[in-house]
Parts: sequence; C-alpha cells; structure tokens
Amino acid sequence: MCSLIGIDVPLVQTGMGWVAGVSLASATSNAGGLGILASATMDFAQLRHAVTATKARTAKPFGVNLRADSPDVGDRVKLLIDEGVRVASFAQAPKEQLITKLHDGGVLVIPSIGAKRHAEKVLEWGVDAVLVQGGEGGGHTGSVPTTILLPQVVDAVAGRVPVIAAGGFFDGRGLVAALAYGASGIAMGTRFLLTSDSAVPQSVKNFYLAKTVTDTTVSKQVDGVPHRVLRTDLVDHLESGGGRIVALPRAAANALKFRRLTGTSLRAMLTEGLAMRRSGGLTFAQMMMAANTPMLLKAALVDGNVASGVMASGQVVGVIDDLPSVAELIERIVSDAVAVLDRLTERG
Repeated sequence: MCSLIGIDVPLVQTGMGWVAGVSLASATSNAGGLGILASATMDFAQLRHAVTATKARTAKPFGVNLRADSPDVGDRVKLLIDEGVRVASFAQAPKEQLITKLHDGGVLVIPSIGAKRHAEKVLEWGVDAVLVQGGEGGGHTGSVPTTILLPQVVDAVAGRVPVIAAGGFFDGRGLVAALAYGASGIAMGTRFLLTSDSAVPQSVKNFYLAKTVTDTTVSKQVDGVPHRVLRTDLVDHLESGGGRIVALPRAAANALKFRRLTGTSLRAMLTEGLAMRRSGGLTFAQMMMAANTPMLLKAALVDGNVASGVMASGQVVGVIDDLPSVAELIERIVSDAVAVLDRLTERG
C-alpha cells in the first residue's frame, strides 16, 4: 500500500463530509499518511480551490473522495488528473469507464466496500485497492463487524490488491491486528476528526469526547440507510417516530439549502433521489431525508449546533480522550505498533 501510493506509513484519513478539508488532509499527508479531501459537500469551484490549497501545503500524495453519481463527476475526474492528485476514493464504486479514465490520467482508484461480493465485483473492474469498513465504523455502515468482514475480503482479494481496513481502529494495536488479518493498512475517520488539525468546532469535539462506546446508534431515520451516528435528543426523537411529522418539510428546506451551497441543479437532485428510491427501496420521506443529511451534518460539524445536527461517529469515540495533532497521532500509532510487534517477536 505504501509503495503503491507513495506514502510512508499505512494510515489513511477518510474523506468525511464537512470534516476532511485542506487542513486535515494536508496535515495527514505531511505526517506520512494519506490525507483525503471530502468533495461531496463542495461545489466544483470549492473543490478546485481545496486541491490547489492542499498542494500548496504539502508536496506529498493526497486523495479526493468523489461521488460516482455526482452530475459533474466527469469534470471532477478531469480536475484530479490535471492537478496530479494521487488517489480518487469513492464511497460507492464507480463504473468501469470512470476507473479507466482515472487510470489513463495516472490516478489510483480506491472504493469503499462493505461486503465480500462488493470486493469481488470491483476487483473485476480493475481498482487499485479496496477500503473495507466493518459495522463499528461511523457514517454509512453495514452490520458485519470488522473482525469478520476483513478476513473475508482479504481471502477474496487473495493478494491481488491492497486491502485497507476501517471501522474500529484508533491506535497501534489496531494497526498490528489489521496487518495480522492480512490488511495492508488502516483507515480512520473519528480518530482523525478528534485531532487539533480538524476544523470541527471545539465545542463539538468536546461533545464527542464525552461519549462512551455505547453512545452511538445505527439509524435509518437520518437518510433511509444504516448510518452510525452519536446518540442525541434529535436522533432519539427521529428513532422514536416522533419527528416524522416535521421531518419531511424540514428535509425539503434543507435539501434546497444544500442545492444552493453545492450548485447542484434541482433536476439533478430529483433524478438522484428517484434513483436512490428505486435502488434502495426508500420511501419518498426517506428520499427527502437523504437529500437533507448533508445539512444535518453541517449544522453540527461546521456550525457547532449539536442540538439540531447529526454527528457521524464510529464506536471508537468511547475510547478516545484527547486531541493530539495529526503528526503526534501518527507518530504515536506507529511507535505503539512497533512496540507491539517487538513484544510479539520476543514472545516468539
């Protein structure tokens, strides 16, 4: 993985919407890992600025997380190629034609997957690595724990491409465990969110730090599909069904706000929403909530309003109690991993 991407340590910072900006991505890359910009919450001009600003802060490889179904994904792919971005990551696997275009431009393709069959499919399409997230991870997630899913995917891939493990990782012990399972490295979201280089408001970070391992829940009421988030009064209200009467009009209003922020046309949003409804079996209300989700996340992670926002989080939130710099975090993880390996070698 390190040789493929050109990084020093097998650590990836995931492309979290509203969180993974220039500061976090460049700090991760400068510390030897792979920083990834989250572009789903950026319009094209913002993405172009973010790429330029990241290149100004680091000469090391970084990536950009893209939505394969974005209406302007072709323009975004061209930008990555023109700017020499090393990695394009995807929450949902892109089609073969898009992978080919990125490869022709010298960009590596790393999709996130949540099942063995997904790994087998994208492998046929020629991806360069896969990021596999177990159910402990934050944001959109599956139900299979990392310790079960990871070895399944490693066996399915059979060494043909690197496997990056995500979901439940936060320290050097986890890195060694992932390597023991056959992964080539780990990816982390919540752990990188809770660093001093993260632009998330301090009050929100403090809110995260106060949580335990049982203070997250997987809800379908946020956007119609399983989404691991921090438990809050708002989330509990939605889960109980009490928020459904007001959820639809609020979702419609927030969807329009998101459209103005990102420059997405109303036609494109409706087309995407209807496609989600067909493929995911969503109700109309769930479809509207899916469009609403970016604004719920922004309310907390950007505006600092934990009462009316939604905060994606992995279960590891309950074992994190500090806010190191990214450089300090990566140095700690690597040194701890080396210490663990040394102890295992001594015992052997």
